[in-house]
Amino acid sequence: MARELPYIAAINEAIQLEMERDERVLYLGQNLGMTENDPFVKAFGRDRVRITPISETAEIGMAVGAALAGFRPVVELYMAEFMLVAMDQVVNEAPRFRYMSAGQVSVPLVLKAGYGFTAGWAGQHTGTIYSMFLGVPGLKVAIPATAADAKGLMASAIRDDNPVVYFHHYLATLEHGEVPEGEHLVPFGEAAIRREGSDVTIVALGYMVGRALAAAETLAGEGVSAEVIDPRTLNPLDTRTILESVEKTGRLVLVDQATPLGAATAHIAARVADEGFGSLKAPIKQVTALDTTIAYSEPVEAHALPNEEKIAAAVRAVLGTAVSA
Repeated sequence: MARELPYIAAINEAIQLEMERDERVLYLGQNLGMTENDPFVKAFGRDRVRITPISETAEIGMAVGAALAGFRPVVELYMAEFMLVAMDQVVNEAPRFRYMSAGQVSVPLVLKAGYGFTAGWAGQHTGTIYSMFLGVPGLKVAIPATAADAKGLMASAIRDDNPVVYFHHYLATLEHGEVPEGEHLVPFGEAAIRREGSDVTIVALGYMVGRALAAAETLAGEGVSAEVIDPRTLNPLDTRTILESVEKTGRLVLVDQATPLGAATAHIAARVADEGFGSLKAPIKQVTALDTTIAYSEPVEAHALPNEEKIAAAVRAVLGTAVSA
């Protein structure tokens, strides 16, 4: 059965259920379990719910060591930017040890990080930086767009024997959705078709899925049938579902809140151009943030970010443009 839950509650439910299922799961963070009345502390005690030093290098380093010792830590990082001060642990340690030991050790670690805050969080707290981690072999990247996937991808991440960076958008925190009760797993590398269509494929990442669906609804009123795909994980990436959709529609619009040179959608565009070019009836179009640091000013912030209108405009552009012979 499913019931309505906020996105953040779905994540917490997944962590709680996995901690109940497997005593090796630990929950670490700088602001976790601040009182004895904290529900995680009451349920699992201080041995498994740990307040860490105010140092991302320390807390992620501790988690890597715990994972190597046989535990399955989840690190609450709050903001993705906080990983930037611990990139050696995130990029050069956790993903490398399994390969370098010829599989003798594994690093089952989840780094839970909010991204793309906006809403006045300004320059240092609004990054959409998941593409920075895509070029690291051994490191998986999940970006749930719905409450159900927030639960299912977190459970799968905790059970994975590889390190996972789990990105959740803070503007989605209180958005409600139907979430299955009990155990719920969403496999990595399986995209979801959120809306079927025949005229154009829209691939949107994370929080942009909702914006793409709103644009698709607007376009439907104009007689345009848009198919909306949510990759759910970027590494592994379900290229097959995207290629099959482009083969059907012949047109592709990619939506990412990241800046154009840092957009993960650039990789998707390259894959489609390489493997599905013959299906395209128009050039691939990307809708991203502008190439700027996000401002504190709300009007400037809104100007810089993708939205429904920009997505709809991109769709209209590819529908009116043919590939030259």
